[in-house]
Amino acid sequence: MSTLALNIRMKGKLVVIIGGGSVAQRKLWKLLAAGAVVRVVATEICPDIKALNNSERVVVRVGPYMAADLDNAFLVIAATNDKMVNEQVRDDAQTRGIMVAVADNPSAGDCTLPAILQRGDLDIAVSTGGRCPTFAVDVRDQIARHIGIEYAEILERVAAEREKLLTNGSCSTYNAEVLRSLASCLIAEFTERKELPP
Repeated sequence: MSTLALNIRMKGKLVVIIGGGSVAQRKLWKLLAAGAVVRVVATEICPDIKALNNSERVVVRVGPYMAADLDNAFLVIAATNDKMVNEQVRDDAQTRGIMVAVADNPSAGDCTLPAILQRGDLDIAVSTGGRCPTFAVDVRDQIARHIGIEYAEILERVAAEREKLLTNGSCSTYNAEVLRSLASCLIAEFTERKELPP
């Protein structure tokens, strides 16, 4: 499946999750971490999701799916254990021009949620285009062994230097060279520290 990797600012955007089980719960945590407002609809809701009902950014409706549940949604996630309901959610979302992810059939939707490795503001996304999400998780975990929390600090230092360069009005080619050089030095420094015996 051909896809476009894209980071979207989700703060305040409404995401509707149809489904209330463990898959829905995992998606919910990711969406809340990204700042989204979430509406969850399902006939059965797991206790952890129920506990968030009517909190600042989560509203839960217990009951069967209705097309009106998609009102004002920016993104829809079909995550029930009923294939026919997921297909109906997908059809309704696509009719309304709303992006939809289908948990049990990623190729049927418009998008998939990648496995994310976070180190401060550094996000590394791994996706298989929905072909094998567990493999994406395995690859992310392999990367995590090499990209430690020190990369968050490196990013902060390089970003601060970038701000200075932008303020000084230096040309972008010069800025890129300076920032790449600084990042390489900092990565080498942290790698060397890691390899030193305790």
